[in-house]
Amino acid sequence: MESNVVEGSSVLGNSRLVAFIPTLDPAKAKAFYGKVLGLRLVADETPFAVVFDANGTMLRVTVVQDLHPDPFTVLGWNVASINDTVDQLVKAGVEFLRYPGMNDTDPHAVWTAPSGARVAWFVDPDGNVLSLTQFGEKAS
Repeated sequence: MESNVVEGSSVLGNSRLVAFIPTLDPAKAKAFYGKVLGLRLVADETPFAVVFDANGTMLRVTVVQDLHPDPFTVLGWNVASINDTVDQLVKAGVEFLRYPGMNDTDPHAVWTAPSGARVAWFVDPDGNVLSLTQFGEKAS
């Protein structure tokens, strides 16, 4: 595809990102993202969306009629301490996913990537896969 963008310029580099995630049940999504994850509710636009502030990024939890969740991460957070965050979410009722050979033996269900990043996965009430990542030094 040929581009008409001038080299060195940015079309969207100075624009704010808006994140979208689908839901079949906006009431359950509102409770999960607001009460369990602790995101600030910006607007309840039911039957269209429930809107949250995710630390300066708008998250629109959009109501859909049909949903087949993907088996991969669709939304994630960079956290300072993954173990502490996992512990807090477990206390709030979140169950973390375990993948054989990756994070199934770690007490916090955390996988350490070759880069040194530590990752844990969980799902929202609609089955959307979400993740936590603690970036760190590359393992030697």
